[in-house]
Amino acid sequence: MARKKKAEGGEPVSENGEAPKVATRRRKKASPDAEPTPVATEPAPEAEPEWPAPAEPEPRASALSGFRGEDPWSGLVNGHRPYESFIDGKSHSADGCGFEPLWVPDFLFDFQSFLLDWNLRHGRSATFADCGMGKTPLALVYGENVVRKTDRPVLLLTWLAVAQQFVGEGEKFGIEVRRTSGPVFAGINVTNYQQLHRFNPNDFAAIICDESSILKNCDGKIRGAVNEFMRRAPHRLLLTATAAPNDFPELGTSSEALGYMGHMDMLSKFFKNDRNTVDTRGHWRGHAAPRQYEGPHWRFRGHAEEPFWRWVCSWARAIRRPSDFGFSDGAFTLPPLVEHEHEVKGRAPRPGMLFALPAVGLKEEREERRRTLTERCEMAAALVTAKHDEPSVSWCHLNDEGDMLEKLIPGAVQVSGKDSDEEKVEKLTAFSAGQIKKLVTKDVIAAYGLNWQHCAHMTSFASHSYERHYQSVRRFWRFGQKRPVVVDHIMSDGEQRVLANLRRKGAQADEMFDNIVRYMREAIHMQRRTFTREVEVPSWL
Repeated sequence: MARKKKAEGGEPVSENGEAPKVATRRRKKASPDAEPTPVATEPAPEAEPEWPAPAEPEPRASALSGFRGEDPWSGLVNGHRPYESFIDGKSHSADGCGFEPLWVPDFLFDFQSFLLDWNLRHGRSATFADCGMGKTPLALVYGENVVRKTDRPVLLLTWLAVAQQFVGEGEKFGIEVRRTSGPVFAGINVTNYQQLHRFNPNDFAAIICDESSILKNCDGKIRGAVNEFMRRAPHRLLLTATAAPNDFPELGTSSEALGYMGHMDMLSKFFKNDRNTVDTRGHWRGHAAPRQYEGPHWRFRGHAEEPFWRWVCSWARAIRRPSDFGFSDGAFTLPPLVEHEHEVKGRAPRPGMLFALPAVGLKEEREERRRTLTERCEMAAALVTAKHDEPSVSWCHLNDEGDMLEKLIPGAVQVSGKDSDEEKVEKLTAFSAGQIKKLVTKDVIAAYGLNWQHCAHMTSFASHSYERHYQSVRRFWRFGQKRPVVVDHIMSDGEQRVLANLRRKGAQADEMFDNIVRYMREAIHMQRRTFTREVEVPSWL
């Protein structure tokens, strides 16, 4: 193939100097008798249709997950949220919102007045006070001070049956408290956590969370909703007796709700787990049956235990008795707690077994609980019936347990999950007033916040939840109780591991309180050194 070159004029030529041939399409000569070919012409342009104006971009779903109020996605620019608005929505309110108490009533004890002063001056804080230490009057007086300071309402979140109890305590102390499920009134508004989506967070100057241990689950929906609701509240108060019933890292959820260090930041700063990650999810252990589901095992970093407790004391106070703050215990002395353990044997061993063996894993424990349901309920009914007309509470975990206990115990009234909210409140209020003598219910329904010093006996079945067990016992064994409290623990011969796990969690909870109280005392009594000598500055500076 001949190579092509360019001539001086820029036209390509072949090696022999001739111009290359270009392939062209030859036209046919038209016949003189043929009709002329019509020339195609463009049609006249049609009028453009009138399209509807573009619709306004729909605002994105609110980050409050159904809460009423100002949409954090308002103020969109070209359908996008400004970055400054995004950052502002993620941040908590600034510090400096605390103030000196405006009203310290005489009905508060000296240690309660000390806690009130500390909480109000901090603005956002937590009080981990044992049952019977006066968290109810502390919450009400705190809310009343905020109302007087800001002239705005306060929202108090608690459990269902406890809301009416706050209203009664408010009447006794002369504080305006109203129970509500949506409308906002002047003063303190009390509602249960499940009604939170009915309120606007911008309507309140303060959010008070009673029994704030409900926030302990780092993946819980209620925790996420409460944190988002409280994010812009200038005044926040958390109150509970069991801040971290399972493990110390659960304290991070309280810190995050108050607007301090986040839960994941706390884990990476003070703790590490066996997998050297900050993953909070559990995993299955073993490759063959029976496999066990275990959560991450967190432990302190080598340098971090003391700084961790000092950090907790910067935003929380813990108290089990007035002497923890240097006050006199006085009347705050608990009566004796008498605990009995009753072991029940099933009428037949588990299928495939010659004799009973301890249950291993949650699956076998559930099977054991179902297998011995009748025997355990008969034991509980016998113990309650022996108390005759004295008030008694039988705690259960399964619906079948509650139904059987209600049949076996004469005059027993059951509060179950199928009851409406009004029916639950009515039955629990009747027991508090002494109109019902024998009550059957689940600890998840009625084991939080209620004051039942008129009752001194309870029965319970084995459970891994230390928090629910502790709270169920402290409904009766609390300051103000005049009689020894009798607790009957009923378990099958295969549930010994459950009881051992419960004791381990109890010892860990005591260790947590001991550490917080010890470092808290140091923070309270620490005296700052003052320097009177003038600083000598070198001449060369």
